[in-house]
This record gives sequence, C-alpha cells and structure tokens, in this order.
Amino acid sequence: MARSLVDVLTTHASQQPERTAYRYLLTGDCDGEIQELSYGQLARRSRAVAAWLQERGLAGSRAMLLYPPGLEFVSAFLGCLAAGVVAVPGVPPQGRAHNHRALVRTKRLLADADARVILGGREVIDVLGALTHDLPELDAITRVATEDIPDDAADSWRAPDLTADSVAFLQYTSGSTSAPRGVMVTHGNLLDNERIITERMGHTPETIAEYGHEMFVSWLPVYHDMGLIGPVLNTIHLGVTATLFSPLHFLQQPLRWPAAVSRYRPHTSGGPNFAYELCLKHATPGVLDALDLSSWKVAFNGAEPVRAATLRRFTETFGAAGFRRAAFYPCYGLAEATLMVTGGSVDAPATLLEADESGPHAGAADAAAVGCGRPATDVTVVIADPERQEELPEGETGEIWVSGASVAKGYWRNAVATRETFRAKLPGHEGRFLRTGDLGFLRDGELFVTGRLKDLIVIDGRNHYPQDLELSAELSHPALRPGCTAAFSVDGGVDGEQPVVVAEVAPEAAGEAETIADRVRSAIGEAHGLSVREIVLVHPGTIPKTSSGKIQRRATRAAYHESTLSPVGAPAAP
Repeated sequence: MARSLVDVLTTHASQQPERTAYRYLLTGDCDGEIQELSYGQLARRSRAVAAWLQERGLAGSRAMLLYPPGLEFVSAFLGCLAAGVVAVPGVPPQGRAHNHRALVRTKRLLADADARVILGGREVIDVLGALTHDLPELDAITRVATEDIPDDAADSWRAPDLTADSVAFLQYTSGSTSAPRGVMVTHGNLLDNERIITERMGHTPETIAEYGHEMFVSWLPVYHDMGLIGPVLNTIHLGVTATLFSPLHFLQQPLRWPAAVSRYRPHTSGGPNFAYELCLKHATPGVLDALDLSSWKVAFNGAEPVRAATLRRFTETFGAAGFRRAAFYPCYGLAEATLMVTGGSVDAPATLLEADESGPHAGAADAAAVGCGRPATDVTVVIADPERQEELPEGETGEIWVSGASVAKGYWRNAVATRETFRAKLPGHEGRFLRTGDLGFLRDGELFVTGRLKDLIVIDGRNHYPQDLELSAELSHPALRPGCTAAFSVDGGVDGEQPVVVAEVAPEAAGEAETIADRVRSAIGEAHGLSVREIVLVHPGTIPKTSSGKIQRRATRAAYHESTLSPVGAPAAP
C-alpha cells in the first residue's frame, strides 16, 4: 500500500514510464510550443532534486518554492516530498518592481516557515539576488535554480522514511479574513483527499480508459491548493495525463481555456466562478462555432461563491458548443481540509434552491442558492451553532464543521490557532472537528454555503451575507465587473451599522457613475430592504484580493476608512 505520492509516482514510472504525465502549453495556445514530461522523466527529475536536498542535510526542513508557471515547479514539489523536505509553495517575485504587498507576504512566509532553502527558476533566483536590500534575510538562505540540477543526481537518491503523519507541505491560507497561516498537510492527508477527489468526480478506471487517460486541463495557479491538489496531484494519483498552462495566459485570453478543453477533450476542468464569467465576456458566435465541449464531464466551480446566474448563462452560451448543464460541478473545500470536502454528482445538474427556499432574494432566480454537493465516504460535515457549539437541525444556517482523514494536522507553529480551529468538540459525535469559519446549511444531505462567519453584516438585528449584496449589485448594471465587488458595514454613529459597497467598473464608464450607483442602490434596497450608506466605484484591479482571487472585505473596508481607494467617480450619497 502506498504511504505517499512518492510511492505512487514510483509505481507509475515503473509501469508506464513513457506515458505523458503533463503537457504544458508554453504560450497558452494549443498550436503554440508545447513541453511534455513523461512519468519516467518526472520521477527522475524529482529524484534529482530530492538527492540535491538530501546531500545538503535538508531532510525535515522547509523549502520555499518560487517558480513561474511551468513544469519545473511540479518536479521541485515532488522532489521535496521525495527528500522528506517540507515544501512551501509561494508566489514568485515578478521582477525588481515586485509590489510591496507581495514582498511583505514573501518576507512573512519565509520567516514563519523558517525556510532553509529556496527552490526556483533561473530568472526568479536572479530576481531574488536583486531583492536582498528589501529582504536581507535572503542572504542567509540557500537559493538554487533547480533547472541547473543534473538528471544524473537522481542516481544518489534514497527513499525517505515517510509515514502518514509526516508533513508533506505547508499550504499558506489566502488570508481572506485574517493573516495567512501555514496549514500542515501530511502525506496521509494528501492521499485521503486524492481519494475523495477521485471518488466524488467519478475518476474511475473505466472513465480513465474511456478518455484515453486525458483527464485534466488546468490554468489554475499551482502554488494554490485548488490548482495543486486537484489537477496536478490527482494526475499523479491516477497515473493519467493533464494539460496545463499559465494563469496569466488565461487572464489575457480567457477563451484559451475552452479552446484547450475542445482540443484535448479532458474529463475534468474547472476554476472559480469568475473564470466562467470571464469566458462569457469574450464569447462570440464565431468562437463558439470552432469549439467542441461535449466531452467535458466535470466543470468544477469552487473557491468562491457559486452564482446561479453564471451557471445559467454559461450553459446557455456554451451549449452551442456542446457544453451540457449537467457538467457543472459546484464543490466546497478549504486548505485546512487539504482541499475537497463536498462535491456534486457527476452527470446530475447542480441543485438550486429558489429565493423563497433559501433567503430574501425577492424572487430572483439568478440569486438562488447553489448546492455544493455531498461529502465523500468517511467525511463528516455538520452545521453547528458557533456560539453554543451544538449541532443544528437540517435546514438551519450555522458554521460548517468537518471531520475526516483529510483534515490537516493544524497550523504551523501556532498552537493557539490550531486548538481553536482544529480541535472543536461536538456533543453526540466522537473525535474532533475542524471549524471552517464558513456559514451554510444542509438540505437532504447536500451542503449550501452561504458566507463567511466573520464577514456577516448585521443591520437592525438582521443578518445579511455580503456576497448576497455583491451579487445584487453586480446584476444591476453591465459595467460592473463580475466577482469584483466588496460589501461591508461601517459604524454610522447614531444610525448604527450601515452597508457600503465598493465595486470595480471600467474606466470608460466613469461618466455613468451616478447612474450605476443609483442602479446598485435600488437593487440592494429592493432585494434586501437596506439603505446603502455609500457606493464607491473604483478602477479595475484595485479591490484587495487574496492570492487565490477572493475579495478581501476587511482590507477593502480599511482602504475605505483610510481614503486610499481609487474611485473613478464620486456619486453623491442619498
């Protein structure tokens, strides 16, 4: 029985050394330059990196991984695992002009992880050499471009003594509501979550054979849990082939994604809700005519609120290219549970609860709650009252608690936060639970996620979820960018808490600022019975987001209070 993904890779490299593990579209285009890595090559490259680490006595220490998009990251990550070194995926610097926020994050991660070595691409390592003035701690850390480690180094590799409880890597959380923390993901956690992904997404041996081992297309960043543990590591777990390309190439031309799905015809591909919206904005009849999405069986949608409107519009638009409504696969997960917790049923449409069933949405079908599926075997999901820490009956909204072998070991060097988050007890249940900090309810065994516990907006004693207000705002005017709105409350003095909405809008729409603000105000008033204190329309890309693209509402609120937002107009308050 495999103890780790290192054992799994060794088996695949022995049994099918010539099979392509990954192909990488260097330009993001199917007809551009392509790099491929077979299972035999991947095993040798990862062992070469592992041997380099072992020879320097780094087993048991932490290695920061700073790579541009590409396959070298995968070899380095697996190399760390094969050396018994704890991998720490990070966001690579973008050059001398690397922005201040990213520098601060890198500095914090290096210190928190106590990294002894930095693995990266040649260009990244060169950039780091120029950043020692801003990051003097770099001088004390070994840095190596792993492309310079020869394949022959693999000959001295020694299999590490790994157990299920050995820490494989630190997944630093995105920090959408707090400072990032390093989640200790063990080898046992990884194997169990790969089992869950395989089970819930229908990656059976029969399906793999039907698809000729072509199972994934992904542009998702590999330094994040969704992109890494889903498409990249499930590929190793299954012994199949994945087609990857850069997140930047996707953002530059979103339709490269469905084009790659059409070309390679994978079973599974997905991303956050905003990615589907970006594809919709660029879809034209001519483009649709050239696509064939009929083989796309699992179009997973997670990491941020899943919008019923997005599911409907994407199906209507890309149905012309063969996309099926039943392919949409809403799911829920978080780094503290390694990745996946719940997922939909393959070949079944997503569950939608209309407004009268799921909350005060004024009968708008596009604002229906979207089910995120059911937990896999041996995963327990309960809804608890966060104050009384008691289980709530089905249908009632509370905090989502999770238990199972995928729940991580805790937070790196943070015993207090580990105890608060990973050690919850629940009457009537054995063992410990992970408190996710997310709100939701269960209906017929399916999970519906409604928001973040700490982001709740309480006005006149009534709870409002910020994403509900954000959705109402975004649907009110086409100039508002999908997934780029932040709603939060501020102290209105004698008037109590009052909502504020900050929304990104195209600069050319600045002349319509007053009209857009009126539309937003009316939509929120009608749907939620709220009077918005202020609506701030800002330039694209200026609302703070986590590295995974989640809106940072607290940071946006702080920028609002500090008057550091970048407004395109100043609509008058009512």
